[in-house]
Amino acid sequence: MKNIFLAIFILFSALLWAQKGQNYLQIGYSSICCGTPSVDPVKNYIYQFQKKNKIKSIEVLKQSGLGREGEFNLYIQIDQLSKTQKPSFIKGLQAAVLAQNSKRKQNQDGIVHFEEITIVSKQDLINTKNITIYKK
Repeated sequence: MKNIFLAIFILFSALLWAQKGQNYLQIGYSSICCGTPSVDPVKNYIYQFQKKNKIKSIEVLKQSGLGREGEFNLYIQIDQLSKTQKPSFIKGLQAAVLAQNSKRKQNQDGIVHFEEITIVSKQDLINTKNITIYKK
């Protein structure tokens, strides 16, 4: 009987531990006429943040196939960030997106959309089509 309770406890502990990585920030890349903007400013910011804060990796998912000109979304996992790192990360991400949008040509280049208050859960992404792990 003790073994059954121990096995159930271990199973539930493993399930609870595996529930990490449930919250993602969404960044949308849209096109106006000539394709989507580059992901390099966001990718570079994530890499620099990881290096500066000694974080092993930040999971990034990509949802493709959202339009005729290659529109897509990136989903950036934020659960592994501490309470002090999250606001700093979001603020820097906003700055990277704003800088990229301010440098674009109004009638040619696409737009990067980011709303820091929009948190997407892993449960929302399970039923979403065309999601892959984004490779750096």
